[in-house]
Amino acid sequence: MEDLPIEENPWKVVSGKEVYDNPWINVTAYEVINPSGGNGIYGKVHFKNRAIGVVAMDENNQLFLVGQYRFPLERYSWELPEGGGPLNEAALSAAKRELLEETGLVANNWQEFLTMDLSNSVTDEQATVFLATGLSQKEAAPEPTEKLQIIRKSFSQVFDLVMAGKITDSITVAAILKLKAMGYS
Repeated sequence: MEDLPIEENPWKVVSGKEVYDNPWINVTAYEVINPSGGNGIYGKVHFKNRAIGVVAMDENNQLFLVGQYRFPLERYSWELPEGGGPLNEAALSAAKRELLEETGLVANNWQEFLTMDLSNSVTDEQATVFLATGLSQKEAAPEPTEKLQIIRKSFSQVFDLVMAGKITDSITVAAILKLKAMGYS
């Protein structure tokens, strides 16, 4: 596979000031000289965790979806089991924990198949997505702030929901489309 060309950073930072910080994110306001040479501003949201997604697929190509109300969106969302893992924690370790917490599932087989930048115009948040198979059911232990529903749908049903715009979560959409391109159905 051919590499893509890479250019040097054309942005110059004049100053930066932290304007918000909590256990999950940090927001910095920058004064910059933009690529065209003009003065400007830029706000950056730094994520203190990596986003984790898990496609939990059983032996019949059934996927587990998690439903929950998403505060920033002000609406309900169906998505893969997802969560965050500290940047200094192995992504696989975080994925195993999130899958167990949200669904009670444990997987024997794990395959990392997708990494992506989630909103690279304003954040540095990265996501890692795994395919988990060889599933067995244990007891779920969601975080106290989570009120979750779990459903199981065939891969083709989930793909159809993505294509119909009924599932819009970025990690879920990207993972399902990539798996489809890899030959899953």
